[in-house]
Amino acid sequence: MNFVLDCSITMTWCFEDEATEFTDSLLDNLAQAIAKVPSIWFLEVANVLAISERRGRTNQAKITQFLQLLSGLPIIVDVKTGEKAFTDVLTIARAHRLTSYDAAYLELALREALPLATLDEGLKRVALNIGVATL
Repeated sequence: MNFVLDCSITMTWCFEDEATEFTDSLLDNLAQAIAKVPSIWFLEVANVLAISERRGRTNQAKITQFLQLLSGLPIIVDVKTGEKAFTDVLTIARAHRLTSYDAAYLELALREALPLATLDEGLKRVALNIGVATL
């Protein structure tokens, strides 16, 4: 099953202490499925990696290995995130008191009629309230 992938799930594939059976199963599921991400996903992942390296949680070699893993996965970047930012994304953010980053994932899931894969409990609640299935 295809799904919208958020940063919280993605980073569990980088940090073993954050991985769960659920997050590992999503990674395995990508052998038969496609994950869609808003264009901001790259910046969010890069930010977590930069902060984690700065704090000594990871290093350049591990980051390179993780980025190689990501580059081999069927992850499709949504090209409409930018054009939706000042309309649908902002509307969702306002209505549900979310960051525009979180709203971008919800907007994509709504537009593509896909479930959202996230570990963020607040985002899951809003998703369910607006009719977005979560994994």
